[in-house]
Amino acid sequence: MDTLPVTLDAWLARLEAMHPKAIDMGLARVQQVKDAMGLAFSCPVIIVGGTNGKGSTCAMLETILLRAGYRVGLYTSPHLLVFNERMRIDGQPVDDAGLIDAFGKIEQARGAVSLSYFEFTTLAAMQLFADAGLDAVIFEVGLGGRLDAVNVLDADVAIVTSVDIDHTEYLGDTREKIAFEKAGIFRAGRTAICGDPVPPATLVEHAEKIGADLWLFGRDFNYAGDKQQWNFSGRGNRRNALGYPALRGANQLLNASSVLAALEALRLRLPVSAQDVRSGLATVELAGRFQVLPGRPVVILDVAHNPHAAATLAQNLDNMGFHPYTYAVFGAMQDKDIEGVIAHLKGRIDHWCVTDLPLPRAASGEELKAALLAADSALAETGSEHTVQSFASPALAFANALSRAGENDRIAVFGSFLTVAGVMEFRNSAHH
Repeated sequence: MDTLPVTLDAWLARLEAMHPKAIDMGLARVQQVKDAMGLAFSCPVIIVGGTNGKGSTCAMLETILLRAGYRVGLYTSPHLLVFNERMRIDGQPVDDAGLIDAFGKIEQARGAVSLSYFEFTTLAAMQLFADAGLDAVIFEVGLGGRLDAVNVLDADVAIVTSVDIDHTEYLGDTREKIAFEKAGIFRAGRTAICGDPVPPATLVEHAEKIGADLWLFGRDFNYAGDKQQWNFSGRGNRRNALGYPALRGANQLLNASSVLAALEALRLRLPVSAQDVRSGLATVELAGRFQVLPGRPVVILDVAHNPHAAATLAQNLDNMGFHPYTYAVFGAMQDKDIEGVIAHLKGRIDHWCVTDLPLPRAASGEELKAALLAADSALAETGSEHTVQSFASPALAFANALSRAGENDRIAVFGSFLTVAGVMEFRNSAHH
């Protein structure tokens, strides 16, 4: 037995090197280790899957439940700046010591079972949350649903936020195939919520076949709103005169409606007052989801990395009012539908600063530049009103945009989590 790491960084390096495949779908190995560790929850378990909107949905659930005085665990991924962001207890990231302790327990329990990085960290979250004796736990699905490590838990309430095309090599290349994977988190006799206004038939059929209690947007729950406020109606529960969620963006009422449907389903176990809902929606925060930073020029951070999210980003940019020029800092993974992302944004960006990212499966800045030049004949390399330039890092791309942007312009930073994280790190170091 080799000696175990003593720092979080050393543990994470070990986990990255340990398992032959970065993404290894299937539940048998995680289930075996979970059983060996005796991990179980007596409090309600909420699992959130979907193509886009998972993070926002989790953040709203967490904030409303915390406002109501409950003790809450939240597991999300990936992280932007530090690994500890992935696991929060009572709204605070867990500390290194707790993580190191949990990793040690898993190492002891797993025997000869090999676990991927995500599986290992998912079990660590379960261990930390089980030890903390919480009132509610919220787990965000990593990829898909049916075969994702989070799915070894039986959700009391499972939410699928949206179904769109992403991760085709694991989940299939149609909304029908992807919806079937997402619906894998539903359970017989438990609440299953779908916030997608056009749910693929495969999701509805699967829910009915296993006997889940399916809540569909437009059938079982709905919202209506004007410029000032909005109303939610569920199966037996109305919430009126609500303020808009503090998270900006066109799709947040869909996400908020799924959250209120989940809370209605759990109302006997986790009662939540109208005031808790109002203050939760008013104060919720989430880094990198159409996050508009204070100061000038305006900087927008958005982890939009598929066409569905890019369409929402485009809509959100359109709703912001007039800016003479818009700069983009854009970096993306090679397996994404880069043409599809560009198609939604190409008329809205004047100057593109595209970037390499520090991962082997990232598209290079030069590849992104070629895709942009092919998609938009108005773009030139330099000297015109519409340019595209390639940089070696998000920080360099952002510094270039910053040097050229006027104070009434805006800079949209989007694509991979790594694009947004690179710019956040650059801004943090520039401010110190």
